[in-house]
Amino acid sequence: MIPVPSGVRVWLAVGRTDMRKGMNGLALQVQEALGRDPHAGDLYVFRGARACPDGGLALPGDGDEPPRAHR
Repeated sequence: MIPVPSGVRVWLAVGRTDMRKGMNGLALQVQEALGRDPHAGDLYVFRGARACPDGGLALPGDGDEPPRAHR
């Protein structure tokens, strides 16, 4: 389980996501599809082709930490 601090928004992407896009591709999708800053500290959950939550993308807002992918 991923601990989520209070105040963090969790965004669920409905529909299938090509998880082969990698971190940069998923961050770009957050920018284009949701119009959000992927470095704002929110948590984004994507659904892969297997119809189950397949992975997540957490980009810390301060820019000092590297992005974290969860599977």
